[in-house]
Amino acid sequence: MILCAGEILADMIGAERDGVFVYERKAGGAPFNVACAVKKFGVKSAFAGSVGDDIIGGFLKDFVKSVKLDGLCLESDAQRNTTLAFVQLDRHGERSFCFYRKNTADYRMPEIPDGLFDSADIVHIGSLMLSEDEGAVYAARLAKRASSAGKTVSFDVNFRTDIFKDKESAVSRYKTMLEAADIVKFSEDEVEIFGQDYIDGRLKEKLVCITFGGNGSEWRYLGRRNAVPSVKVKPVDTTGAGDAFYAGVLSRLDGLQKSEWTDGVLNHALKFGNVCGALNTLGRGAIDSLPDLGMIQKTLNGI
Repeated sequence: MILCAGEILADMIGAERDGVFVYERKAGGAPFNVACAVKKFGVKSAFAGSVGDDIIGGFLKDFVKSVKLDGLCLESDAQRNTTLAFVQLDRHGERSFCFYRKNTADYRMPEIPDGLFDSADIVHIGSLMLSEDEGAVYAARLAKRASSAGKTVSFDVNFRTDIFKDKESAVSRYKTMLEAADIVKFSEDEVEIFGQDYIDGRLKEKLVCITFGGNGSEWRYLGRRNAVPSVKVKPVDTTGAGDAFYAGVLSRLDGLQKSEWTDGVLNHALKFGNVCGALNTLGRGAIDSLPDLGMIQKTLNGI
């Protein structure tokens, strides 16, 4: 099972309709997206996070119930509001974000019960909480707990400078988590932020997954690497595409030991992830448009 911990929030996706700019409310938050996608892709998943005791929090709690995850540790914080992410799409479906999260619930994380924690093989940790001291402490402690228990630790960079006081402090906190994880994901832009030397040096013993949008992805592990092409699609909304990709990769690696991460296994995992990410861009929202296994397999067979 894959246990995802981190932000759950509402994506407010904006668009102009009949001369009026309106926002459509969607469930989101990168680690929550991954948890939902892993479940959709046929692997057991669980989620730990926090929402506010408000209208948006109620919407998200109802949404979580509909997903029917295999485990849940969702706290409702009566003192704080649920985090919002306003999303604006350009004509190519590419998105930009604006977060409303001052003193909100997403980084006030609950302690995960031993029963739920023990059932996980992979512990995937989100990055939004790193911008706050208590969130950074929680993430580091969870990574250490997972490593000590012999679990695989996963971390998605998902770099957001706008929620940190400066870029330098952001990079420092991200590096702490990158070096604590076993599997990490970067976008092409994030590779430029951290640098090839850092990734190929300090992260050489990690499984590094790098996404290139429509051009596919690449894995790097123990000095080996390979680029894996994707399928061509016409995106409607790229929100959550990276999460769908990463969920696809993790779902193919769940239950495997590091000694089993052969070139063939990693090539298949990223090929599967590429298709998951590409198909997820064909509709609006990070979760509502997730492809099912039948659609994924049909696309894979056509490659």
